[in-house]
Amino acid sequence: MIEPPERLPVTPRTGRFLVLAGVFICAACGLVYELELVALASYLIGDSVTQASVVLSVMVFAMGIGSLLAKRLRCRAAAGFGLIEAALALVGGCSAMTLYAAFAWAGDRGEVWAGGSRYLFVAFSLAIGVLIGAEVPLLMVLIQRVRRQDAGGAVADLFAADYVGALVGGLAFPFLLLPWFGQLTGALLTGAVNVLAGGALVFGLFGRDLSGRGRWILLATNVTVLAVLASAAVLVDDFERAARRAVYGSDIRVAVQTGVQEVVLTGGRRESLDLFLDGRLRVSGRDEHRYHQALVQPAMRGGPHARVLVLGGGDGLAARQVLRHSGVRRVDIVEIDPGVVRLARSDPALSELNGHVYRDPRVRVVHADAFHWLRGPHTRRLPYDVVVADLPDPGITASTKLYSQEFYGLVARALTDGGRLAVHAGPVVTRAHAYWTVDATLRAAGLATTPYRVTGRHSGFAAGPDRTADGSAHPRDWGFVLAARGHESLVAAADSAILRSGARAAQHVRPAPREPMPPSTLVHPRYAD
Repeated sequence: MIEPPERLPVTPRTGRFLVLAGVFICAACGLVYELELVALASYLIGDSVTQASVVLSVMVFAMGIGSLLAKRLRCRAAAGFGLIEAALALVGGCSAMTLYAAFAWAGDRGEVWAGGSRYLFVAFSLAIGVLIGAEVPLLMVLIQRVRRQDAGGAVADLFAADYVGALVGGLAFPFLLLPWFGQLTGALLTGAVNVLAGGALVFGLFGRDLSGRGRWILLATNVTVLAVLASAAVLVDDFERAARRAVYGSDIRVAVQTGVQEVVLTGGRRESLDLFLDGRLRVSGRDEHRYHQALVQPAMRGGPHARVLVLGGGDGLAARQVLRHSGVRRVDIVEIDPGVVRLARSDPALSELNGHVYRDPRVRVVHADAFHWLRGPHTRRLPYDVVVADLPDPGITASTKLYSQEFYGLVARALTDGGRLAVHAGPVVTRAHAYWTVDATLRAAGLATTPYRVTGRHSGFAAGPDRTADGSAHPRDWGFVLAARGHESLVAAADSAILRSGARAAQHVRPAPREPMPPSTLVHPRYAD
């Protein structure tokens, strides 16, 4: 039963405003926790669509459970709300650090708890969802104590403040917290704001509802939570360095967040150099030459190659292979991340590995998304003899559109008659379905194809999908597809170039499905981890 309005230290109008302001702040913090979990799950585990679906669906389900459980606290709404906000601030604020620690020191390395970071994401989603769901029923009781009004009006006021707060939190996460503070500090700061807002609302407006003992318990709880969050914030830089060493090894030379992705460079010169993008090994000095030779050489040897377009490849290694061919007059590199290009220009080891290609006057760089750049007028004015797609593996991520039928149609439009396209299509053995879907998608776009593959040596420790369950590394298995615009004879003639490049034709690993592999499109992506 809702108690009648009681005397407050402020007017009912001011009290109602303060309660709605508390709803606004708590809603903003709650959405930040949700987005932080989604972003961290996508970064540490991959497959952003799956991770976002799991986190958000589990959290919404848990909010319903929290709303039901909060019914038992309505008789002590002020104390219950204060304790819930303290718990939410502690769990949400420390979630990023805890999950990153689990990934760095215990995740997917073959221990008894292997894969535990995945279960932790679900556990944090449940816990945060339950605590967020318990807020609204208790706030409904508190706002009625400030000023009695019909239930419909009270719910409308609360939900309006809640939704506006969610909007602010959703915009603050990518535009303020991530670029200014990073994921770990941003989550801790959000937790501090959360516990301060909850404590101020309870002690400032509803302190009379608390017993003497309850007041001290809530005060001690809030101070403890703030102390934990502040201590974690002081140690966050040391923690991040230690966790990064656990993930990448002890020889990290460069670690930067570019605004597009995290870029980490380890090792010294040539064979010991490794380049990681968002935790996944992209370049290993031990065997990168095999990958880039297999990607570039067949297309370059298949016909004219005066004008070459490299999609991705900001490290300059594909361009290095292109420039080894006589007759190249221009190489355009379309790379979305300026930070990778800056590193390829300035880092002594990486620039030595790429042969200082950015000093060559024939090389021009465009910082743009490859899909949107291909839609522009550039390609119609300047068609290319060769296009090299040095892009991340296909998957249910932002890279999926770069392996779609629409994307390959844009590439075909950028090719000269008889021009060739070389595509890095992911591993053949471990992700055969995705690999052959790339081949089917290229053919659906009107291109003739020749699939092939190359296997590198063991590449040492690799974060992300290149690491096996026991912590060792796979021999690198790279799959490629060579495609040509309207001339199957050109693709067939490139078989000898494939073999001379150290790769081998991959038809012998082609599965024999009863129906042709369907192509991938923007509205129906067919790649899955």
